[in-house]
Parts: sequence; structure tokens; C-alpha cells
Amino acid sequence: MTQTLPEKDINLRYLIDNFGIELVLDGQFFWEWQAGLPEITDLDKQLLDKVKAGYLNLLNYSPLLEDIVRMAIVDPILFIGDFYLSPFYVKSEESIDIAVPDEDVIIQGRMDILVLKNQLWVMIIESKKASFSIEEGLAQILSYMLGNPYHDQPSFGMIATGSEFIFVKLVKGKPTRYSLSKGFLMRNPGNELYDVLRVLKHLTQLVTA
Repeated sequence: MTQTLPEKDINLRYLIDNFGIELVLDGQFFWEWQAGLPEITDLDKQLLDKVKAGYLNLLNYSPLLEDIVRMAIVDPILFIGDFYLSPFYVKSEESIDIAVPDEDVIIQGRMDILVLKNQLWVMIIESKKASFSIEEGLAQILSYMLGNPYHDQPSFGMIATGSEFIFVKLVKGKPTRYSLSKGFLMRNPGNELYDVLRVLKHLTQLVTA
């Protein structure tokens, strides 16, 4: 009998044991967040400055919950990055089933936001409560990325807590490998959302080339 597990019950150890995923620390594996990043416009910067200012204002009215993180921070960044324009489109609360190899187990979950291009999963974005750490969403987003049916192309994701953003790359194979970018922090001097948008735009260029 097939067992069904909600994705919230899946941790990183489970994915290592059942999917054989391996963390890659070599920076060359996930070069896409570091090299060849495009410049952004002055208008982009002005809009991102407003996003950061809005976030800092919202911190005065805690708790900053997942829906607020998405509405006030993630959605505007996607808009500025043109992820609502062709050839991309966005699905919200998309369900997903992932079969565990050689076991009668199905992982079930729902993605907060899924950005698609020609049915290719390009960006999976998991909004978490601002009080959560990136680690809270890592196993969850990796589970979603394992559900990508396109085995010959890497999957990219981004976890957003409101206070921090981190990018994820996963390449299926034997073994399946994944790597992380550095964390981009809202409270750092300047505005690291500039770099978040540059990475997003670079990934857009790669998948539309």
C-alpha cells in the first residue's frame, strides 16, 4: 500500500537517505548566481528601495507572516523582474506529488509560487515567516525541485523569509546534487535586493536563451 507523506514532515536527512542528494560546496557548480550577472536600471533600484523600506516598516507591526512576506516583498520582486510577462507565467499554490525511489511512498505538498516557461520549472519560491531561518524551508524546496520532470536541465529555486533570500540549484543524476548561494540580507547596509534581482534576471536569460 502506498504511503503518502506531507512535505512538511520531510527533512533533509530523509532526502539524503531516500533520494541520495548531495550538497556541493564547490563554487563552480552553482556559478549562475555569481558570474555574468546583468546590471539593473535606476528605476529598478528605486522600486527595490521602496520594497526594502516597506519591509522595515512592516517589522514594526509583527508578526510578519508568510502571506505578508509574499505580498509585500516577493511579489514586487517578481514583478520588477518581469516574471509575470511572456514567456513566463506564475501559478500559486500548485500541488505536487514526488515518488520516493524504490518505495511505495508519495510526498505531497503545495508550492507558494511556481514560475514556468513552456512547462519547465524555472523558479520555485518558498515564502516563510520572517522569524524562520532559511533552514526551515530548505528540505521543502528541495522536495519540490525533485519533482521537476525535466531531468536534463537544472532546477533553480529561491527561499525568501522576508529578512533573507537564498538561491538553490539542483541537478538530477547519480548522485543528485544541490548547492546554495550566499544569503542576501535585508538588514545589511545598502540594498542587497539589487543583487537578488540581478540573479533572478540572469536565470531568466539562461532559460530563455
